[in-house]
Amino acid sequence: MINFAQPTYLLLIFLIPVFFILQALVLSLRRRRIRKMGDERLVSLLMPSYSRAKTWVRLTLFSIGFFFLVIGLSRPQIGAKLKEHKTRGAEIMIVLDVSNSMLAEDYSPNRLERAKLAISRLVDKLRDDRIGLVVFAGNSFVQLPITTDYVSAKMFLSSISTESVTIQGTAIGEAINTAVKSFSAQSEKSRAVIVITDGENHEDDPVQAASQAAQLGVKVYTIGVGSPEGKPIPVGGELMKDKDGNIVVTRLDEAVLRDVASAGGGLYVRAGNNEFGLNPIIEDIRKMDDEEFNSIVFEEYDEQFASFLAIALLFFVVEMLVGERRSKRHLFQR
Repeated sequence: MINFAQPTYLLLIFLIPVFFILQALVLSLRRRRIRKMGDERLVSLLMPSYSRAKTWVRLTLFSIGFFFLVIGLSRPQIGAKLKEHKTRGAEIMIVLDVSNSMLAEDYSPNRLERAKLAISRLVDKLRDDRIGLVVFAGNSFVQLPITTDYVSAKMFLSSISTESVTIQGTAIGEAINTAVKSFSAQSEKSRAVIVITDGENHEDDPVQAASQAAQLGVKVYTIGVGSPEGKPIPVGGELMKDKDGNIVVTRLDEAVLRDVASAGGGLYVRAGNNEFGLNPIIEDIRKMDDEEFNSIVFEEYDEQFASFLAIALLFFVVEMLVGERRSKRHLFQR
């Protein structure tokens, strides 16, 4: 497979037809001037050394040389090599609550968007660590498998909304279990799960899930999003109401999140407007022993531009040697 390191130069190839059009216009204007001087056939007899055919031959040679020049400037590369790349770091699974309660506006613009912004800033600071993303509400799934592709991580993150999970609820325990199962086979000790939620668990036992994760060597951290006094949930331009018509107020349950972090051997941090809570958790993760990860990457493309530039130079030299005059020598003479 051929790869072009600077493909923008390939647009110059479209100039080649322009060369021929301009040459045709120049020859047309030349014939008009000759007609003004007299009979075109007689004038051509006065210039026996001029060769119209060689004009087109030179232009063709120049165009071929120009084509190879453009290809060379585009830096064609072939034969990408596979190379094993080793890094040292930790594997971090972000577990993000996307239930409707995350639409509450304790933060600007709301809990979910503020959490996404904090995660995005965290990704910008990562170097050799691997990151994955699990979203959950009434159930959970892996939004992004563990990776070092931070660009893709931010793309997946931007697409998350409360509609990412169709079943509403808050199953923190299941989300932790999903995250623990999503670590790579290379990871054995430097593994961490960061749960970002308001803590209103309605489905399972998150403390037990965190305890089981700790037994497997996975630290579980929690970040509480929201306020203890609570906020209503705006949905579709109105405030969410229960079956009795009362406005639903979602409150931060810090007790549950502290218990989860304690059982998981991690830390609990309450998210603030300025410091969301990820920085102190990442600092604690940095104290863990870094693991060495192996990955296969494409690199060291074999550059081919020199060959194309050499061919272009050859055609330019031949074009100059051809000249515009007819040759006085003939291959067969009597």
